[in-house]
Amino acid sequence: MALRNDRAVQAAREIELQETDDGYTLVGGPDEAVTEQHDTDRIPEVDVDQEMLSDTGEDPESWLMYGGSYEQHRATPADVITPENVANLELEYELSVGTGSSMEGTPIVVPGDPPVMYQTNGPNHMKAIDPREGEILWSYTYAVPMGVELCCDDNNRGAAVHGDTVYMTTLDSGVVALDRYTGEERWYTSTADHEEGYSATWAPVVHDGTIYTGSAGGEYGVLGFIAAIDAESGEIQWQTDTLLEDEWVGASREHGCGTSWMTPTIDEEAGVLYTAVANPGPDFDGTVRPGPNFPTCGTISLDLESGEFQWGFQSSPHDVWDYDAVAPRVLIRDVETDDGSMDMVVGSDKTGWVYMMDAESGDLHERSEEICQHINMWEMIPHISEDERVAFVPGAPGGNDWQPPSYNPETGLVYVIHQNYPQDLYWRYEEYSEGNPYWGGGLDDPASEFPDEWNGAITAFAAVDPTTGERVWREWIESEDDHYMWGGSLSTATGLVFNGTQNGTFVAYDGETGDRLWEYEFDVPISASPMSWYDPGEGKQYVAVQVGGSGWLRQGPRGDTLAVFSMED
Repeated sequence: MALRNDRAVQAAREIELQETDDGYTLVGGPDEAVTEQHDTDRIPEVDVDQEMLSDTGEDPESWLMYGGSYEQHRATPADVITPENVANLELEYELSVGTGSSMEGTPIVVPGDPPVMYQTNGPNHMKAIDPREGEILWSYTYAVPMGVELCCDDNNRGAAVHGDTVYMTTLDSGVVALDRYTGEERWYTSTADHEEGYSATWAPVVHDGTIYTGSAGGEYGVLGFIAAIDAESGEIQWQTDTLLEDEWVGASREHGCGTSWMTPTIDEEAGVLYTAVANPGPDFDGTVRPGPNFPTCGTISLDLESGEFQWGFQSSPHDVWDYDAVAPRVLIRDVETDDGSMDMVVGSDKTGWVYMMDAESGDLHERSEEICQHINMWEMIPHISEDERVAFVPGAPGGNDWQPPSYNPETGLVYVIHQNYPQDLYWRYEEYSEGNPYWGGGLDDPASEFPDEWNGAITAFAAVDPTTGERVWREWIESEDDHYMWGGSLSTATGLVFNGTQNGTFVAYDGETGDRLWEYEFDVPISASPMSWYDPGEGKQYVAVQVGGSGWLRQGPRGDTLAVFSMED
């Protein structure tokens, strides 16, 4: 169908992302949400129940949530594509989504005849797609309030599905529910006031009729939280602040941030969730927030039913380098260690290491060998003037920013992407002002002078053994245009690992050795995380990835492509 006649696509195109001195804002766009229906009768009426959600990580025909499973393994059990035949993997089709904005999302796929894909991208645009044919069944654009303040682009990283409903977070810090058969809006719930600086860009996750979502806006002096929302009515069931009152000095907690802006990980057996907690506020001025600022730049566990705090762990106490913990936590069961078997939570953080924690207690089992370089690590920012600079690696984008790791049960390894680029930080005094950036300093990207020790590679892609913390292999990736590598990886049951680079190369690796076994070249960077499913009606395994840069911090030129690869049995 012609996208020029799609009113939802046109509405998304009319929303203009404008860069400001300290971020982005939106102008233009629709006054109310727009749904365009094309061929909705093609969507099989198969409601997604809890059993399907719980089993999706073991079902090769589905990918029902952002991380591929509640444990966030990002691994498919489909086994058609192997190290021996991956060289024959072919492009099935390329689909233009028509909006040309941020392309950081991971599609989900509901099995059926045909299967149905739900794909999102900025600014709050969703499509239902027949992934066999690459044809759009309906399109939807949310009416984002104009003037929303965004630190880091108009991202949307994916959808969640339950029953006959599909869900998406919204840039004004809400969640919207759509009829998954028609694309028509059912309800909208706001979780916080966007005028204070709150926003939402990640994929939510649904368990037992409850949607779990978080908070963003850590550059605006907000107070982070995790929220549980009734999936049927949209009513908020509980909302828990991430910052514990007795861990903060004076009034510093009020604007202490600690947002949680990626998809939580669900532990069905223990009845808890695990989530990363981002930077304290202000980002670079620690003088107004004495103490470790627990549990920012770390991991927390909350009870699923009540939201009650269980435990927390920090990888960068009293952080002044913007070393958020952001990427989804990976839950691995029955890991054999020298201390016996344990369920393990793995956190790959901006600090440039991977942390393996006991899932029950939060105690650190092991910190990995370094993934990126560490140069001037933990150097304090001189509180003198803006002329003072400290060039350091990893810079504020990490290490591992939001990019989700994957865990491959076949190899037993976790695969992580870490940035390795020098930046300068400087300090300045700022007072909090509602809805305005609250940095307490700034950064120069790139650094004005590169450290002599820097190896010249902008990114490292590595495999880590979670039992020991050993870095099994590492590939240094240099950028052709100084673009950061900005997406996550996908693991397969046959021991392959897929990811896309900032140079536009989609790669299949041997997960054991790190050897490149297959590559496909695009003209623009890949800033998204791939996924995969098997379609028995076609006898094919598919791999899909969104292609196109993200605008923040030199992510490269935009694109609007959904690329789907396939291989027959």
